[in-house]
Amino acid sequence: MDNLNDALAKLKLASADSASDSVENCLDCLLKALASSNTEASMKIQEMGVLPLLPTLLSPQSSCTPKVANVIAEVAKNEFMRSPCVEAGLIPPLVQLLNSTDQEVLLQTGRALGNICYDSHSLQGQLISMGVIPTLVKLLGIHSHNAALTEMCLIAFGNLAELESSKEQFASTNIAEELVRLFRKQAEHEKKEMIFEVLAPLAENDVIKLQMVEAGLVECLLEVVAQTVDGEREEDVAQLKTASDLMVLLLLGDESMQKLFEGGKGSVFQRVLSWIPSHNHQLQLAGALAIANFARNDGNCIHMVDTGIVQKLLELLDRHIDEGNVTVQHAALSALRNLAIPVVNKSKMLSAGVADVVLKFLQSEMPPVQFKLLGTLRMLIDTQVEAADQLGTNAKLVERLVEWCEAKDHAGVMGESNRLLSALIRHSKSKEVVRTVIQGGGVKHLITMATSEHMIMQNEALVALGLIAALDLVAAEKDFVGADLVAVLHKLLSDERSAPEIKYNSMILICAVMGSEPLHKEVQSRAFIDVVSKLRSHENKTVSHQASLTEQRLTAQS
Repeated sequence: MDNLNDALAKLKLASADSASDSVENCLDCLLKALASSNTEASMKIQEMGVLPLLPTLLSPQSSCTPKVANVIAEVAKNEFMRSPCVEAGLIPPLVQLLNSTDQEVLLQTGRALGNICYDSHSLQGQLISMGVIPTLVKLLGIHSHNAALTEMCLIAFGNLAELESSKEQFASTNIAEELVRLFRKQAEHEKKEMIFEVLAPLAENDVIKLQMVEAGLVECLLEVVAQTVDGEREEDVAQLKTASDLMVLLLLGDESMQKLFEGGKGSVFQRVLSWIPSHNHQLQLAGALAIANFARNDGNCIHMVDTGIVQKLLELLDRHIDEGNVTVQHAALSALRNLAIPVVNKSKMLSAGVADVVLKFLQSEMPPVQFKLLGTLRMLIDTQVEAADQLGTNAKLVERLVEWCEAKDHAGVMGESNRLLSALIRHSKSKEVVRTVIQGGGVKHLITMATSEHMIMQNEALVALGLIAALDLVAAEKDFVGADLVAVLHKLLSDERSAPEIKYNSMILICAVMGSEPLHKEVQSRAFIDVVSKLRSHENKTVSHQASLTEQRLTAQS
């Protein structure tokens, strides 16, 4: 420790005289002390006030510069030394040194900056604003043969890519091209994994997704999949997962997805299709998720249904009724739901038996599967009278929907159950379906749905309730009274925030329930005429016209 004290004292004198030989000797002594006891030596360096001397020693021309940067890198391994390094003004001269051509200077500078800014988003943000990203990308291109420098750049990219503010800067460079070129040269699992760790956060940006596709990343990923799909080593399994997950992520960008779809004739799209019948669960999952991502516009969906993808997905689901892999079930149902959105696909998918296969998962206790199952059925029956009639009279389905309408811990499942219950009535307009819903105890849930914070759900509920009242008011009367339907309608009409269609459908429903004596009495007791007469001057002509009709009806039956 005495040697260290002497070295620090000499360094203070030598730095003032700019005597490079003696500075270098002192730095050697400091590095030796740091290697032997980093924390203790760092504390001593801080106590002796040496840090503020170091910026002047970080000269691009000086032969001491790599050692000075190395000392800073070692010192900054300690969390307590990072703020003093920033306060000593070390960041700006270090950033300047990234323009050096000396590989040792670049390596030690990168280490120093990485350690000072480790785990600090604000300091990393400062580096981004100082323009380090384009500089580092350029360095990677120039020094890709230098393993240590390459690793330093990748670690820096991995840290900086986590910050949203970095994405725009990365997108303005040729980072995708450089990373793909580097990836192609790697044979070692660890190195590939390191590049993957940079690619994944960058691929969250749509511009960079497209750049990656154009740079040929997808071909690299497909190669990794082909090499590892039958591998049993841990690293093969890890690489397969990373590569297929990244592939799915690239498909989340509209432009990158469309480029890979190539009108359904793209080789990448065909390869992904072949993953679905695979025996590997990870590939099945990635294949189904990829189809769900390709199915994000009507044109793609129509093409895929016409070319037989539905059958592949149904076979996959059939394999997982017993195997029960929840993530694969969820992904396959997501794909089917998206494919069912275009009107022309619905009848084709129903004819292919999609509803029957989906119903096999009705007993699932997994909320993500329940949610997608409900969404798929709701999409399928939209405008499909026969299917809505068939499913709406399925007592087991209705019973399960009513049960899920009470799943307060899972808002998504609860909302989708209500929406499907309403859809069965709205699209079938069938007395039998209405009866099944009444007998299954679904009416009270539709009344609660009418009070939802989402206007679309309110409206769907009111239309369904209107059909129930029109088709079987006698059977629904008890539930309407028990769940305070009239009070709910009064509230919706009185609320100035209610949308015009909500007010309109509420008045239609009031007229419909007037045929029931107990409901009629409730309507009279709540002074509906006052609320409705105000709506006669509503700016929406449909609402004001319906208000006049409703007022006449209320007056005539008072």
